[in-house]
Amino acid sequence: MSFIPRLDATATADWADLVAELDRWGEAGRVATLWWRDDDAVAATSELDALLRLAGEVPLALAVIPADAQPDLAAALAPFPQIAVLQHGWRHANHAANGKKSEFPPRRPAAAVAVELAEGHARLVELFGPRALPVFVPPWNRLAAEFLPLLAEAGITGLSSMATREAPALPRGIARINVHVDVVAWKQDHGFVGASAVLAGLVGQLRACRLGADDPAAATGILTHHLVMDRATAGFLESLIALVDGHRAARWTAAAELLAR
Repeated sequence: MSFIPRLDATATADWADLVAELDRWGEAGRVATLWWRDDDAVAATSELDALLRLAGEVPLALAVIPADAQPDLAAALAPFPQIAVLQHGWRHANHAANGKKSEFPPRRPAAAVAVELAEGHARLVELFGPRALPVFVPPWNRLAAEFLPLLAEAGITGLSSMATREAPALPRGIARINVHVDVVAWKQDHGFVGASAVLAGLVGQLRACRLGADDPAAATGILTHHLVMDRATAGFLESLIALVDGHRAARWTAAAELLAR
């Protein structure tokens, strides 16, 4: 069974814990890989500008909502070849009759889902060209298992969701590219969930990979949302970027590299 880090009030760690975990990777002759996904992009905004300045040369996967994507977003990304575009649903609309939000809940008509998957993929390729990767990011990280076979039919070869123990097996040819730690306190004020909680999630996932409790080759994914990013979040990410860039046993990896594995 895979280890899945849980962010809660009782899970804490500090920067020294992350350094110590990366040191263990180095002592084993291995390099830990991390990747960064940011959701809900549709247009060039001041929040997006801030995200791009913060990321610098770090490869970033931007999950774009196809139906609402604007041409100015493609223009804003043009100077940043290290930014990949992923397919964030179709319209980020909730179709769940009850319960948790989902754009693709069980029992939606499969024909309608197939059209949205294919049109979303085509729209992003049209706007962004080769930087648009065939990776699907379901809104709210939920996609009913009955629709998984439709991904390949739409030209999609990767699925990126929040890691969970309950994830169904993927069809052959679909790569799983999970994120593990969301930095937003969605159930509170939509601010930063806190450094100790995020660090605990990162350390826990990295340790699980190192010890074989999870896929040793998996990259540890961090999830942000630039439209609600506050100063505390930006400050934490700035420190994380500096730490990873300065540690011999850690590196950032691009979504395209994960898709090619």
